[in-house]
Amino acid sequence: MARGARLDGNALRTQRTVERILGESLRLFNERGEAHVTAGMIAGALDMSPGNLYYHFRNKDQIVEQLFARFAERVDLDPPPVADAASAIENLWLYLHLMLEAIWEFRFLYRNLDDLLARNRKLRDPFNHILDRKRAVVIGLCEGLARAGSMRASADEIRVLAANVLVVATYWLNFQALRGRRDAVSPQDLGQGAYQVLALVSPYLQGDARRHLDRLGRQYLA
Repeated sequence: MARGARLDGNALRTQRTVERILGESLRLFNERGEAHVTAGMIAGALDMSPGNLYYHFRNKDQIVEQLFARFAERVDLDPPPVADAASAIENLWLYLHLMLEAIWEFRFLYRNLDDLLARNRKLRDPFNHILDRKRAVVIGLCEGLARAGSMRASADEIRVLAANVLVVATYWLNFQALRGRRDAVSPQDLGQGAYQVLALVSPYLQGDARRHLDRLGRQYLA
């Protein structure tokens, strides 16, 4: 019994150490950029020997991959079924807002996305899977609006629109960085970012859906 409790205690301490490493790594990656952070820097920030760090993670890539797995779990969301035009717009806005929150929390992944995926090939396919899932969700929401008569768009237009939504959402933080604002993003900014993406959908909307999006615009652009 005591032996089992001792093993549980060791496992708990190990898990706490892993969490500390991942938490500090995420902070440093977001602050400085993953390419500019070494395993030694992470160990130093934690007042930990490099050997202790390597006991839990063989290299920095493993830390990045574990953080990416957490990001992937965070964005694996499905909006509720479309009930009416207003709820469909709310669902799409909320989905985009949650996506931007996750991108902000793990922003190092997007900071130099092409470079990161080139250096760590293990992330390329999972990242593309995330994009495919997001695209399918946006297409599904738009198709629901079209069936309800709240969106005038063909199947081809919806597919192109979904791709454009992903492009803007994926590179929105990079645009903020270009404007010198990436590291000063607030929850209000994330709402504006979601509306910025939704503005791509606006020309295709009609009736209650368009009016509801206009109300969202007045709220987040005031």
